[in-house]
This record gives sequence, C-alpha cells and structure tokens, in this order.
Amino acid sequence: MSERKPYPSDLSDARWALIEPTLTAWRNARLERRPTGKPAKVDLRDVFNAILYLNRTGIPWKYLPHDFPGHGTVYFYYAAWRDEGIFNQLNYDLTALARVKDGRKPEPTASVIDTQSIKTSTNVPLTSQGTDAAKKIVGRKRGIMTDTTGLILAVTVTVTVTVTVTVTVTVAGAGLSENAMGIRLLDQAKKTYPTIAKSWVDTGFKKTVVEHGATLGIDVEVVSRNPEKRGFHVVKRRWVVERSIGWIMMHRRLARDYETLTASSEAMIHIASIDNLAKRITDEATPTWRGTY
Repeated sequence: MSERKPYPSDLSDARWALIEPTLTAWRNARLERRPTGKPAKVDLRDVFNAILYLNRTGIPWKYLPHDFPGHGTVYFYYAAWRDEGIFNQLNYDLTALARVKDGRKPEPTASVIDTQSIKTSTNVPLTSQGTDAAKKIVGRKRGIMTDTTGLILAVTVTVTVTVTVTVTVTVAGAGLSENAMGIRLLDQAKKTYPTIAKSWVDTGFKKTVVEHGATLGIDVEVVSRNPEKRGFHVVKRRWVVERSIGWIMMHRRLARDYETLTASSEAMIHIASIDNLAKRITDEATPTWRGTY
C-alpha cells in the first residue's frame, strides 16, 4: 500500500489478509492471459481502499482523493470485479468465515427476505427506474436475503413497480413485483446455498413465492404483523433483514441509488457487506457518523 495518511474506511492488515488472496488469484489469472505477462503497477490494496472510500462516503467517481489511484483506474478494477463475480465470491467466502466464527456451520439452512424501495439520483436512466405509488418513491427496488444472523446471502435490484389501479409490470427495462423478486432471490440463493430449507417473508409476498419455494425444497413462511398491536413492534424473524438494510444504509453510496446499471447497484451492496463482514470476523468496530463532524 502506498505511504499516505490512512482514511477511516481503509482496510486494516487483518482485513486485507482476508481479501488479498482472492484479488491476487484474480490478477494472476489475468496475467496468464496477457500477451506481455507484465504485472500492472497499481497496488490492489489501494484500489480496494478507494472503492471502500467511495462506498462509505457516497462521493462520485471523479471526486476520489488524489492520493488514491486515478478514478479511471479504480473504476476499471471495480467494473472487472463486478462483472467477473469477485465481489460475489468475497461475500460468499467471508459469510462462511463469519458464520464459523459465530459457532455456526458455513452453509446456512434458513433465511429471511425483504425488499426496499430506494430513490434514484438524476443520472439514472429513466428506463431503469419506476414509481412505487404506495410509498411515493421514484426509483428502484432492492431485494435482499439474509441468514438468521443478518448476513447477506442474495441481492437483486430492479425498477420499482408502477402502481395505478392495479399493479403493472413492464417487460423491457422491467419492474418486478415482490413475488417476482422473491422468486429471483430464492433461485439465486438455492444455487449458491443448496442447504437452505426455510425462508421467512412479509405479507407483500404471496402464494406464488410459497409455491415456488416448495419446488426448490424451501419452506417459505409468510410472517404477519400482530393486528392487535398498534405502532412499531418487533415482528418474528423479519426484524433481522430489516436490521441488515439498516447496516448497509450506513454506507452513504447506498442512501440513494446513484448507479447507471442495476448490476452496479447490486455490487455496491456486496461491497458494503464485504466491509461489514471483514470487520465482524476481525472484531473491528464499525465507525458511525455520530461525532465525526
């Protein structure tokens, strides 16, 4: 890593030790395909620290501080890692390590699903955003599946569904209903974690999700609020995934959806998860924004 004053978002040596083998293996594989075989001069730790800085602070790419590699270089690596599944792989590996550290088996058997409508910024193409009329939000919808401790297992981001009198879903540029998002999350998670046999969802998910889960060998249970209780109260299992959404929202890049591509929106969630997982494994506290300004 280059000599400079560290930022609060920088990786510690312990956290870098968790991430470095995957990134080094990726670089070596690319070098084998490169005609010259000469390694790139950029430091992978500096690049990953720059991505974490952007994810944590929410700045545009061109506003990266000058003591990081150039924003074009950082984006090149970010896009490559996004498209080649490196962020997904890191999230998968670190989730297993975090579960083992908590005294659990690496592969989860139960999960919780929820969705979140999030506003988009002005740079997001109109064709990749929609309107959630119920929540009066113009933007996109995130679907997240976690294990029973709140660790992220699957992520999907799509256009929010436009609601008029009935729910309508367009095909190209595609808004998905909660059912469609639930099915996508179940498929994604079952492929990655074949051991999953149980999933809890809220009442926004209907019979279609329950039936699809049954075909995958997953018992999907719809958890309803207690109608006798008014105001906020903890709902069985659902609070776990809602807490996870709160965790990732500490990363300001996720306070709004700034990404042109939904694939980048999903990658930014994985990056926030990787940051939190690495700190969890190494027993490092996650700094809050309170008292920092």
